[in-house]
Amino acid sequence: VQLQASGGGLVQPGGSLRLSCAASGSTLDYPAIAWFRQAPGKEREAVSCISSDDGTAYYADFATGRFTISIDNMKKTVFLQMNNMKPENTAVYYCAMGVLGSTWYRSSYFTHWGKGTQVTVSS
Repeated sequence: VQLQASGGGLVQPGGSLRLSCAASGSTLDYPAIAWFRQAPGKEREAVSCISSDDGTAYYADFATGRFTISIDNMKKTVFLQMNNMKPENTAVYYCAMGVLGSTWYRSSYFTHWGKGTQVTVSS
């Protein structure tokens, strides 16, 4: 399995970005696709996750109401629409694929990771 994240860039506060994560290879064994992020000097944290089986979506508290995760199963691509962005959303965003356990936000459940895409929110 290979994952390719794209769509990052510079956006002003209040603006929007849409990240994409294109998957290739044997993806059927890994029905959970998530976005994580890591800001400078901080630990990696979960942003959102979606199940390719039934479309169930999960969000971190900071993402609820402003971020939307979606999936195009035919294209094996997951999207993260981020609206009303804030400077604290600045980070490298990574997509990952795996199998969920008791929680959705534990990074150890995700066995395949793509290279990150930089998101900078600044005026």
